[in-house]
Formats: sequence, C-alpha cells, structure tokens
Amino acid sequence: MSTVTATAVVGSVRAMACDVTVQVPADAGTDCAAADADAALRVFRTVHRACTRFDPDSALMRVNARPDRWHRVPRVLFAAVREAHDAYVRTRGRFDPRVLVDLEHLGYDRSLRFEDGPVVTTVGGGAGPARTTRGRWRPRFQGGDRPELHLGGDAVDLGGIGKGLALRWAGERLSATTPDHLIDAGGDCVCHGTDTAMGGWRVGVEHPFGGDGPVAVLALADRAVATSSTRLRRWTSAGGPVHHLIDPRSGRPGGAGLAAVTVVAADPAAAEVATKSLFLLGAAGIAAEARRRGTAALWVGSDGSVTTSRRMDDHVIWRAP
Repeated sequence: MSTVTATAVVGSVRAMACDVTVQVPADAGTDCAAADADAALRVFRTVHRACTRFDPDSALMRVNARPDRWHRVPRVLFAAVREAHDAYVRTRGRFDPRVLVDLEHLGYDRSLRFEDGPVVTTVGGGAGPARTTRGRWRPRFQGGDRPELHLGGDAVDLGGIGKGLALRWAGERLSATTPDHLIDAGGDCVCHGTDTAMGGWRVGVEHPFGGDGPVAVLALADRAVATSSTRLRRWTSAGGPVHHLIDPRSGRPGGAGLAAVTVVAADPAAAEVATKSLFLLGAAGIAAEARRRGTAALWVGSDGSVTTSRRMDDHVIWRAP
C-alpha cells in the first residue's frame, strides 16, 4: 500500500518488522502534529515489546514457552490474545494464531530479512505433509488490575492482529489532537478524517508481482485497509517454495490461486483478520464469501487478474488497465 496524495510525514518508527509512518495533509500544520505523532508511535513500540515472537524475552514468548499454565501478563498482550480469540470464534477457526509451530517448521523461526533478496532456509522439510487438525482453541482469561492469561496449551503468533491493534490504538490516541491523519504500518493503514486537499485519503494498492504502479487507487475517509500478500514474505524451505500465510487446518501455506487480498473496513484489526481469512479460502472461494459477508475486498490472482467485490467498488477511483 502507498499513499498517492500530497502528505507530510510527521513521525516514523521501525516496529513489528515494518516501517511505521504518521502522515498528515501537506497543507496542515505539522509542528504540533509531530509531537502528537511521537506519542502515537510509542503505542507501536509498546505492542512490539509485548507481542513480538522474534524476541525470546518478550511477554508473548515467555507465555509461549509454557502455554499450558497461567501467566501474569501486560494489559496489551492480554487484550491482543482476547482479540485474537474473538476473531477465531467469529471466523469459525479460519483465523487461528496457533500457527507458530508451522511457521517455525518452515524456517520462519527468526526475523528473516526478506527485503535483502531471496531467502532460503534448511529447517524442516518444506511444505511437508498436512498435519492433523487441532482441536478447538480454548484460551482462558482473568482480568482485573493484574491480568492473567492461559493459552490453552498451544503457542501463538500475534503478528498480523498485533499490528492491526497497534494501528487502532495509535489512531485513537492521535485522533484526539490531530483528527486528519494516516498511519501506515508496512502497507496496512488507518485513515482518520480526510486529506483536506483531496477530500479523502488516496491509497494505492501495490501489485503483488512488483512494478512501479499500483493495481488500484482507493479513496478512504475514516477507514482502515489491510493486505495479505505473498509478495514479500515468501522463501524456499528445504527446496520448496513457501509463504507465511498458513492455513491452520493443514499447517501449510494456503490461498491457492491467489497472490494478494486487500480489505477495507472500519477497524484495522478487523481488516487484518478479514484479509487473511479471505486469502485462505483461495481463488475458488473468495468471491462467494466476500459477497456473503458484504466485505469490501480486492484480490489479485496468481495469474495477475484483479477482481473487486461490490462493496470495494465504492472505494476504487482508479484501476490499472
């Protein structure tokens, strides 16, 4: 994703394995916005410290080390796991964060530098045979002043939904002082208010096969947008091509026939969940599900075809010929 309007970047940070920026309309005052943006970006640092799986000392990894017992945890981790479980129930298990062991089996057991070129790992046996489907995920929660969490026996990966929640919480914090802003976290965005010069934020949807131009441009106001794509996080594991979008039913990369799915929703965490859930349905099932749920979705097939749902058409102002 990329903004294609005249904006000013008033803050940035590297967190959650991506670059995060705060942008405001170019004709807006930026001095006060910069100070407010720094406070909002601290949300990403907080979520990263609690929810990253790439730091063995993070709160998440301490809980993952013993997922069969109770742990006292930071509020941000407690909230993230509860949100993940709500999404698990809502999607009837299509969104399931218990894929950490599958990612590690494929060699994604550390923060790989996909930006530096082709990545090859020798861990595990490539995609391998499908594993037995897990039982129902039943984490347990004890709230209050000192929240406690029990993962129900399985380690989890909170990467995508953690980023969506960071976008939500940072946007809520910044909106109190800077109502017109866009926060971009590695291509996933929350757009509050509008770009005053254009009457709405213009966001480009990147082509999963690369190239200089987007496949479409969206006009967004008070909306979030998220993309699940195989463009960057794909690698070779024990001689076979794999990517990070794991089907929890099989433990293997899913989304047959798809290269990317983009969703527009009111909330960034909900958009993250929806885009991954739709991607895992593959090219054969995505259109019917997007229509049934009334989801604003755009998807790019493995053959390069670009399709939009009726709800997404309301946001598209340009598409590649």
